Amino acid sequence: MYLNIYGFPYHNDPMLAFAANHACKPTGKFVYLSATPPQALQREVMKGTVGHARVPVRFHGHPLPVPKRVSLKSLAQCIHKPIGLKPLFKELRHSLDRGAQIFVFVSRIRHIQPLVERLRQEFNAIVVEGTSSVDPLRGEKVMSFRETTIRLLVTTTILERGVTVPKSDVYVVDADSDLFDESSLVQMAGRAGRSSSDPAGAVVFASSEWTRSQRRAISQIKTMNRIAGKKGYLHKRNKKVDIYMAQSKN
Repeated sequence: MYLNIYGFPYHNDPMLAFAANHACKPTGKFVYLSATPPQALQREVMKGTVGHARVPVRFHGHPLPVPKRVSLKSLAQCIHKPIGLKPLFKELRHSLDRGAQIFVFVSRIRHIQPLVERLRQEFNAIVVEGTSSVDPLRGEKVMSFRETTIRLLVTTTILERGVTVPKSDVYVVDADSDLFDESSLVQMAGRAGRSSSDPAGAVVFASSEWTRSQRRAISQIKTMNRIAGKKGYLHKRNKKVDIYMAQSKN
């Protein structure tokens, strides 16, 4: 029997899924590794047709940061009328005051540079940059962000996986976009709180509408925290645990 293990993020990538299915022998088995299993796979797990092992906590034993929702007009509107960005600026100041590195995720590449310019005007004491899949300097910018030379990085979901930056806060602008499903929202939120020295990073979903994907993403994160708490995986003496457990019950 052959065992094929795939760690690739092929959610919403039918070509990669097709290739994986045809690479596996009829007698082979698939092992899915995912922090954000799609709804179809979650349903199979609930039915008991797919065996699973769940890891509801990070190595440092602290709860996953629960996203906060902030009402914000669409980015397309705010770019033309910057006054609409005030709620976002207010939240960003809290992150800057605590010394955090800030991810700002947007749904479309064309919105990156206009938002970068607005942020530079508002926060001229820090270095603000933007990057995407078409940026030839993406690698250098990510490295500068990790080294804290860049304090605020506006990006698309190219950085939703595989990037760990200590003391990070995450902002998802236009979180109600149809390009952001439950899985991608959870993945983006997962950039915060990864460090044991700063496990309670802030996560903000900024949107004009409160969508099903946002609700499900928050519900999934709260469920993981509840399971971790019940199984005794969390540091019980950490005061922040009580806060997150209270949030998880709401």
